[in-house]
Amino acid sequence: MRFVLFYESTESFNYFTDEIAKELERRGHETFILDLLNLTRPEHSMDEFMTFCSQKVDAVLCFNRAGIHNDTFINLWDTLGAVTLHILMDHPLRLHPTMEKHPKRYIQFCPDREHVAYVQRYFPNVEHIEFLAHAGTLPEHDTPVISYTDRKYDILFSGTYYEPDSMMPQLEALFPKDSPMYGIYIQIGEDLIAHTDKPLIRSVLDVLDASHMSLSDDAVKTIMRNMTPIDWMVRMYYRGKAIQVLVDAGLPVYVLGRGWEDHPSAASGNLHILSDRIGLAATFDYMKDARINLNIMPWFKDGTHDRIFNTMLCRSVCLTDPSTWIEEHFENGRDIALFDLEHLEKLPEIAQYWLDQPAQAEELIEKAYAKTADCYTWKNCVDSLLDALDRCYGVH
Repeated sequence: MRFVLFYESTESFNYFTDEIAKELERRGHETFILDLLNLTRPEHSMDEFMTFCSQKVDAVLCFNRAGIHNDTFINLWDTLGAVTLHILMDHPLRLHPTMEKHPKRYIQFCPDREHVAYVQRYFPNVEHIEFLAHAGTLPEHDTPVISYTDRKYDILFSGTYYEPDSMMPQLEALFPKDSPMYGIYIQIGEDLIAHTDKPLIRSVLDVLDASHMSLSDDAVKTIMRNMTPIDWMVRMYYRGKAIQVLVDAGLPVYVLGRGWEDHPSAASGNLHILSDRIGLAATFDYMKDARINLNIMPWFKDGTHDRIFNTMLCRSVCLTDPSTWIEEHFENGRDIALFDLEHLEKLPEIAQYWLDQPAQAEELIEKAYAKTADCYTWKNCVDSLLDALDRCYGVH
């Protein structure tokens, strides 16, 4: 089969694109990657793209609407009869326009089963909507493994940090601070912080119900469409708080990513900023040299995150808050280490246990590695994509 993929502005998505393209090519399929940021780039140019599309294109594969973001591309895929495999990496609230208008032959994948339910309820026009777990990168067979006790970093976190209120001006630009709608959004944020097991849509509906507001599905969709600042605020609140709790307990925490100079503990001797901007693949060497890799879920309450699987494939202890999906597929203390956002006071004790028990940690690491290497790599991801392509449209 022949596939079109895309490079765009998100570095991690481009890495995922490369991994999928390599796996497709390994199986004998043809791929072309169009660079949407540099349409004259050799081997990825618009001219070469048009040449590739002059023959049959079986499928288009994209992340977060790159390649189906305007009518020109949508019409092209419809004309060619190609199936679009659209992989969402965020909550669908950020992609309402694409769910309302997309290519005719279209399959959408979400990394959280709650997201699938959200699309099924509010976007019934999306005929094919499926859950797709994230994937991790399997290391080369000859990759050396650093002894657990010899690793440089006790606890590593890879990800950005923003002050929780830093995106609120976006909400204020839509709704004045003294407006009823602004107050509704603030209540939603407070409800999410107080109830860490709630998905976004559940909190929205609960706050509307408590406010005696009976709204149509279209009105609820409009509220969700503007939820990004609240989503980010809640995520950053708990991301910052988890790091704060560990640092305050005297545990050394190392961070990779932008914005950590703005964290309240930035001047602490226990918070070590390794780099403010680093590519995804480059993080793996750091992850392999950490005893524990901390993950804080991006408010996916029934989903996955690639940081979990890459941690396991880097043979490090994955310490994460849970989701329903995670608890169904992994076992706390056996192949994953879990903590509760509502009881962050217990997080330092949990982390210290795994730092102090190298034998148990190495046993957990090996079990996690075996499971992830078998079930959650890019090979498994491509298996799922090709299976959906066949099931939904008979393309194989």
